[in-house]
Amino acid sequence: MKKNNHSIHLVMKSAHSVKIVLPLLVASVFMFFSPGANAQIMDKQGIVAEGASLELIGTGFDFTEGPAPDAEGNVYFTDQPNNDIHKWNASTGEVTLFMDEAGRSNGMFFDDQGHLITCADMKNQMWSIDTETREVEVLVYGYRGKRLNGPNDLWIHPNGGIYFTDPLYKRDYWKRDPEMQQDGEYVYYLSPDRSRLMRVAENIVKPNGIIGTPDGKKLYVADIGDDKTYVYDISEDATLSNQRVLFELGSDGMTLDKKGNVYVTGDGVTVFDKTGKKIAHIPVDKGWTANVCFGGPDRQTLFITAMDSVFGLKMSVKGAY
Repeated sequence: MKKNNHSIHLVMKSAHSVKIVLPLLVASVFMFFSPGANAQIMDKQGIVAEGASLELIGTGFDFTEGPAPDAEGNVYFTDQPNNDIHKWNASTGEVTLFMDEAGRSNGMFFDDQGHLITCADMKNQMWSIDTETREVEVLVYGYRGKRLNGPNDLWIHPNGGIYFTDPLYKRDYWKRDPEMQQDGEYVYYLSPDRSRLMRVAENIVKPNGIIGTPDGKKLYVADIGDDKTYVYDISEDATLSNQRVLFELGSDGMTLDKKGNVYVTGDGVTVFDKTGKKIAHIPVDKGWTANVCFGGPDRQTLFITAMDSVFGLKMSVKGAY
């Protein structure tokens, strides 16, 4: 249900977990029992903190998406059906309403000036939100005189340029023609000065989740329509080259840790190393896990959005963002 006021307060409680070491495997595999999950956490590399389990942070939303940490590690996330953005305070554990009438924002990411950049799906735009004043600047209205299909997820390059995906998911709140607005579903790049918008990936079915490396050299794009995740090389002119399949799994949302491991969502959270080898799976008993990021002052809480709830999991690795 829509929260008409400002506090959904759930404190993460510690819970004991059971760790089973399987000595017969060549690599050690750690299995943790998680409340709220029907299955166990599988962790081949010890990326989950010892004894940690999935913790409920907040619930009672309609559909949570787009988690993005600010500089202090607080996480902003959307409840898209209710057109709200909420904020999780990393210090207090409190969840409060940050903004209503939020443009049906979906994927979000903070720029280096502290502005919250969002895929505002109401009118298929890209927004920049001043978190102090709540003032909105529209960065992208469309492409070549036409609306975009529906910007879904984004990542900001170290130079300030924005890469974003533009799949088509027909929305019942649109007042526009719900059919395809562009001639396909592509990946776009908006230049740092916001003067130039270009397509950078067309050989893809339905791009969704997107994330890049902190050095700005590689871009990961999940093709949820073809159940693949690609990695590209980023050129100095922002174009992409050397498309290759990293692993055979699509995703809704994505993030990276400091070791270069790639976190994807859908059936819980699945983690692959930078070579494409599956190293962990975190089950979430919510039917669909939409998105994920690292939050907290130390960036060691994995923040997970799943249907009507948001969860946290203590990690032994830190997030790349």
